[in-house]
Formats: sequence, structure tokens, C-alpha cells
Amino acid sequence: MGGLVRPGVWWWLAATVLAGVMSADARSQAAERAEPLKGLLVTGGCCHDYASQKRIITEGLSQRINIVWDVVHEGGTSRTHKVSIYHKPDWSAGYDVVVHNECFGGVADDAFLENIVRGHRDTGVAAVFIHCALHSYRSAPKAVEQWRELIGVSSKSHERHRSVLVKNLRPTHPVMRGFPRQWQTPNGELYKIFKVWPNCTPLAEAFGQDTQQNHTVVWVNTCGKARVFGTSLGHHNETMNNDVWLGLVARGTLWACGKLRDDGTPQPGYEGTGIRPIVLGPLRPQTDPQFRKRDGAAKPKKRN
Repeated sequence: MGGLVRPGVWWWLAATVLAGVMSADARSQAAERAEPLKGLLVTGGCCHDYASQKRIITEGLSQRINIVWDVVHEGGTSRTHKVSIYHKPDWSAGYDVVVHNECFGGVADDAFLENIVRGHRDTGVAAVFIHCALHSYRSAPKAVEQWRELIGVSSKSHERHRSVLVKNLRPTHPVMRGFPRQWQTPNGELYKIFKVWPNCTPLAEAFGQDTQQNHTVVWVNTCGKARVFGTSLGHHNETMNNDVWLGLVARGTLWACGKLRDDGTPQPGYEGTGIRPIVLGPLRPQTDPQFRKRDGAAKPKKRN
């Protein structure tokens, strides 16, 4: 009799297994039902290939995280353009995250800039700042400090163009999981950081040959209700259209939205569509080398 299990115990075991299966199934269904993050990309302005970069950012992040996009790309190559959406008092309403990849350093309107800051600081809408967003709105005499506090670092100039060696300062931070100990960027424009704000946590740095000092290049920050991720890396398309850079920014975006697990992977339901190459520019057909033009027509080369 010692090897027999009483009927009541069988019922308990069956109920326990069934509950576990139902719980796992519920988690799976919840993951499948996860609503995509709603992202806004604001881009445009001087000095960068924003037509290509908006593709790199939106396509590259969508491959890695569950997100849908609205894109505001305007201003041409102007430094003084005031982006239309920022004129609305509740301009960030309805978005989970706003990615700032703009370059409007000549805008000097304090009230305009204060409204941008309020769209994050007072609402809790997450922010991601890329490269020239750090130098944008620096002509606003008073509000620029609110902008810099929101970003987490202050910069107003950069070193000469050259590749930089990025060092991972916090390899166990969720954003830096999967980022190498060191990364040599394909190209670069290192921003000189002259202030790191109190709520900012630097995650990576690079040594500046012109200034002979280290500068923060990746960080996270909090300001008011908002969580913020930022990187000053991203002047050149070849730096951005790179799995290291896109993986970093994807994790930073998830962190800012509260959807990144401690191991650096998306929370269930927030995975992307799958990584694949992003081809920029028109595809040009290549002439087969066995053919050459003769009398205006393509004829095969003679073979020995």
C-alpha cells in the first residue's frame, strides 16, 4: 500500500498541474496581446542626413522592440526652425516615448522650449535624445538649462571627426547588457560634455583626443516624471546603421518606457519583428563583368 497514492492526492496534483498550465498560457496570451509602444520621432535641421536617419531609427528599433511610429520631419537644413508639433500645449499626449533627433541650435524662444520640456518632465512621457538634440535650442537664453537638465548632460561643441573608442562603464546595467566592453565606432563626432546633471547616470564614455579627457557618450537620466535615455553618438549613418548602436538605443528606449528586463531583453510582448539589414539609397544594378559594350550593345566577352 505504501506505493499507492490516495484519490484525493491525485486530484490535488492534477489541479496543480492544470493551474500551472493555465498560468503559463495566460502569460503567453498577455505577451501576445501587448499593445505596441507608441513612438514619436522628431527630426530635421542642419548638418545631418536626417532622411536616411529617420529610416535607420524607425526601422532599426521596430526590428528590436514592439513599437509603432509617427514621424515629424521638417525644417530642411535650418537651424532656427520651430517644429510645428511643439506649438501644441499637450504636444506629447498619446505617446509612450519621443525620440529627439533634431538639430535646431538657433532657436532662441524660451517659452517654446519650456513647452517642449513640460511635454516630458510634467507628463512622464519617456524621452530619447540622440546626438544633435544636445546642441539644439542652445540659443534660448534661460530655458536651455531646463532642456539640458531634462537631457542629463550639457554640451555646446564637438571634437574633430574621427572614430572614437567607446568604453562600457556599467556592463551589468540592463541598457548595457549586450554592449561590448569596448566599441570602436565606424566614424564619429565626439561631443564635449561640460556638465553631468545630478540625476544622470553615465553608462559609457570615450576619450577625446582634442580635449585630452573623457566625455560621457551614453547615459540614463530622470527629470520630474520622465525617464530619459541619451547618446551623443550618431553623427554618421554608418555609426547608426550598426547592430551595436541600434541594439543600444533599442534597450535604452525600452528602459525609458519601463519595458526592459534586468537581463537587457524586452519584457514579454515587446519583442521586435526581427533583425535584418537596412539598405540605404537606391539599389543600382551591377553590370556582369563578362559583358562589355560594343557598338552600343552589350555583348559577351570572348573566352579562350
